[in-house]
Amino acid sequence: MRGYMYILLCSDGSYYTGSTKYLELRIKQHQNGEGANHTKKFQPVELVYFEVFDRIDKAFYREKQVQRWTRKKKEALFNSNYDLLHELAKCKNETSHENLK
Repeated sequence: MRGYMYILLCSDGSYYTGSTKYLELRIKQHQNGEGANHTKKFQPVELVYFEVFDRIDKAFYREKQVQRWTRKKKEALFNSNYDLLHELAKCKNETSHENLK
């Protein structure tokens, strides 16, 4: 069954990342205050990005990945700024291969 990973912009300016089998229904639930606790508190919400997967478990895995991202990285993703996304994805710790040169 198809799955979706999505990002919502909440009224406080925060982003909510989720996954679902039924995107339109889930967005309506969030907008009606029937979604997650976070989106209930910060109505209204607006869909700013989504990805389609052939299976819901893949969408769920992607949701968990994106949830750990910084705000800048999420914004680079949904603004299609792939150069910035690539830069933000680089490992920056001292043991990175980039720092061993």
